[in-house]
Amino acid sequence: MQAANTRPRLRDAAGLATFVAINAAVSALGGWATATSVATWYQGLAKPAFNPPDWLFAPVWTVLYLMIAVAGWRAWRRGVSRSALTVYAVQLTLNLSWSFVFFGARLIGPALLVIAALLAAIVANAILFWRVDRWAGALLVPYAAWVSFATLLNAALWRLN
Repeated sequence: MQAANTRPRLRDAAGLATFVAINAAVSALGGWATATSVATWYQGLAKPAFNPPDWLFAPVWTVLYLMIAVAGWRAWRRGVSRSALTVYAVQLTLNLSWSFVFFGARLIGPALLVIAALLAAIVANAILFWRVDRWAGALLVPYAAWVSFATLLNAALWRLN
């Protein structure tokens, strides 16, 4: 009887570890792309008055990536549809793509298009997850809020530069 109870726990733990690892990989790759320009090119850009200090981005994104991972895991545990998990993968892909377009390629205008698509994908993902697990959907709300702000910041940087 105890072995039967252990299997779902092991599956849940493995699932959580997988979601955290995927998000950590996206974070690491995005950080690598960002590091190519953040101390050089980005410092030379004209910035709006509401631009946050550079030190704020790492802790905010660390918390957000953990929340994104837990949201994905919770939805997965509840048997969310394949299409919802596809939207989850799309938003993570767009998230990573933005770092490569903005910081890697230093293309502010095209990055604005990527981040707008990212925001739409996050909202769609939150809605799809909400239908299966309200906490999973709610965990994506701070991510959507931060990316909304980042979209505004990206637009201001494009306008100023």
